[in-house]
Amino acid sequence: MEEQVVPPATVRRVRIGRADVRVSVRGEGSPLLLFMGIGASLDMWQRFEEAMVPHGRQLIAVDLPGAGSSPAVLPPMRLRALVRLAEGVLDHLGHDQVDVLGISFGGAVAQAFAHHAPHRTRRLVLCATCPGVLMVPAKPSVLVHLMTPLRYWKADYARRIIGDLYGGRSRRDPSVHDDLEIRFERPPTAIGYLGQLYAVWGWSSLPWLWRLRVPTLVMAGDDDPIIPMANAKVLAGLIPGARLHVVEGGGHLFVLEEPFESARVIDDFLAGRAI
Repeated sequence: MEEQVVPPATVRRVRIGRADVRVSVRGEGSPLLLFMGIGASLDMWQRFEEAMVPHGRQLIAVDLPGAGSSPAVLPPMRLRALVRLAEGVLDHLGHDQVDVLGISFGGAVAQAFAHHAPHRTRRLVLCATCPGVLMVPAKPSVLVHLMTPLRYWKADYARRIIGDLYGGRSRRDPSVHDDLEIRFERPPTAIGYLGQLYAVWGWSSLPWLWRLRVPTLVMAGDDDPIIPMANAKVLAGLIPGARLHVVEGGGHLFVLEEPFESARVIDDFLAGRAI
């Protein structure tokens, strides 16, 4: 699908319990709920949203507490609480059921959402993510960059590590992220980032993945330093009927680096077409 002019998102603040979160809604059609990676703001979805909206989808993105313009909450929330928060956002928007997509940390939130709220999950898309603490880990040299939000605070540091950290197109052409510098406009706070780390600390979906009955697409790049490909195979192997789509040469951020191709594959899955 060729690039089209897409109307801007409608952004609002929503109070759900003790959390005050920023919510973005873009497009019209079947709703797709988006969960971004750790520390990242919903603004980073822009390229993917612009690719997906022309397919007749409404994109709903949330700055989870501690990311973007959503303040951290104390004590921080675990994944089950984040699911309840997301359900509250859907109630506010008037959606009973949605498709759900998560990247990396957002993929853990998406798995938890499908597990705890299966009646609200029509289809599930898991991108560059893993089943939690029993995952096949990244190399220590990669993990050290993920322990702090420094890559959101210092642009020169982010540019220096971007290829080794994210792999894929970032490794071959770091300039691909020149238009993603919006990450530096709403960086996470240290407390917010640690709160999101706490959300998944000790968490694993392995005990219940086999009980998911939500149609699922697992997408992974074969050059992802953060989440090695083996994790996608585990997810696809344990979730009944799940499909695995490997992005050749794709890194951790393949959805953002190749938004139109990613949107095509995801839309085909959501529409029930062959991939």
